[in-house]
Amino acid sequence: MAYRDLREFIRALEEKGELKRITVEVNPILEITEFADRAVKAGGPALLFEKPKGYGIPVLINAFASMRKMEIALEVASVEEIAARIVEFLEMRMPEGLMGKLKMLPKLAEMGAFFPRMVSRGACQEVVREDNFSLFDYPVLKCWPEDGGRFITLPLVFSKNPDTGKRNCGMYRMQIFDERTAGMHWQTHKQGAEHYRRLRSHSLTRMDVAVAIGADPATMYSSILPLPPDLDEMMIAGFLRQGPVEMVKCVTCDLEVPANAEIVLEGYVELGELRTEGPFGDHTGFYSLADEYPVFHVTCVSQRQEPIYATTIVGPPVMEDYFMGKAIERIFLPLMRMQLPEVRDIAMPAEGVFHNLILVSMRKSYPGHARKVMHAIWGTGQAMFSKCIVVVDEEVDVQNVREVAWKALNNIDPQRDIEFALGPVDSLDHSSRLPNYGSKMGIDATRKWPTEGFTRPWPGVIEMSPEVKKRVDQLWKKAGL
Repeated sequence: MAYRDLREFIRALEEKGELKRITVEVNPILEITEFADRAVKAGGPALLFEKPKGYGIPVLINAFASMRKMEIALEVASVEEIAARIVEFLEMRMPEGLMGKLKMLPKLAEMGAFFPRMVSRGACQEVVREDNFSLFDYPVLKCWPEDGGRFITLPLVFSKNPDTGKRNCGMYRMQIFDERTAGMHWQTHKQGAEHYRRLRSHSLTRMDVAVAIGADPATMYSSILPLPPDLDEMMIAGFLRQGPVEMVKCVTCDLEVPANAEIVLEGYVELGELRTEGPFGDHTGFYSLADEYPVFHVTCVSQRQEPIYATTIVGPPVMEDYFMGKAIERIFLPLMRMQLPEVRDIAMPAEGVFHNLILVSMRKSYPGHARKVMHAIWGTGQAMFSKCIVVVDEEVDVQNVREVAWKALNNIDPQRDIEFALGPVDSLDHSSRLPNYGSKMGIDATRKWPTEGFTRPWPGVIEMSPEVKKRVDQLWKKAGL
């Protein structure tokens, strides 16, 4: 059975030895960050702060901060199981003959079970306040010393496409400005920003927005997945958790939110109203600069009777977001291979902070094939932000960064094998020549062929013969080594 809510996930983490309750008083201003940073870098457990200083609301952090926690969150022995399920559904073809069609029916019924289900009332509306509330009622963290303020860092932000009526759920940080307003940091490439632009083109003045904080782990995780536009994240959450997400209509706006969320903020963005947001200690390990972003006005707060505040921090790697991203890498590899079957594996090392470095191993079939793969990746969804792509031959283990560095640096002639391209870059890239626009680098570190103009002999990798290895295995023991 899928986790119904955040509490069931917390219980599962605790039962499996992956959660530590912190009973001492810890300040949400910087101190919880320092706890969380030390814990994740030491491979420690998720942390549940039962007494955040000044608040009676517990704080959960690092709930996804290892591959083991990701497996518990998604209820699998390995995230590769999800990848296999995705391939199975994508490869379904309507079979010929009556018996073949009958065999397919259970799979089709299972697909229908993923769609979100509306309920009349949810636990997230046990307490509803349209007056006498403040965003400072919650133990929102100030994460790093130079941050512009306190930031909600794990919000599920719901909006609606005004042209299609389809829902989007994204995760955009929110700086608290005062008791009832916060920044809405949807970067220009995100779907929330696209909905905002479309509403402006309709000459409308307000955009309904709802923010859920704390839900079952698959629902929270779905909000960060790099999905195609207008593919409902709540349906994908249903696929991940193998059961529908229960949704409830908001009290004051025309949106739905997960019924079992801990806290819900309802409100609107006034189109054209911008305010300076930031700086913020970001996942790059640097502070992202202050910039102008829309303002979210909160008109209603609903919550459970005794809510739990779920949050995360980002900063110098390795941190919790690395493991969330690593799971995405493994889950979405089969989708990439359906478009690029020559790709054998990909890796995004922690130091590359997702968009700065992608390592790709491929089966090379024709001259220039590695460059075709680079450009295909740059043309695929959020992979367009990849600042540096290194392509190696299929026998290179891209999960072993040392092996990639060794072989790539030996295989390249820099002038011949490195190319540059201009295009969109991540909004958080502080080094780009312009905001959201800059250059990318592709490195073809594959073995070069005569048909690519390389006519010199290409040497083999040094390796001892299997026969000698076998003999020395026996001698090694006799030598007492």
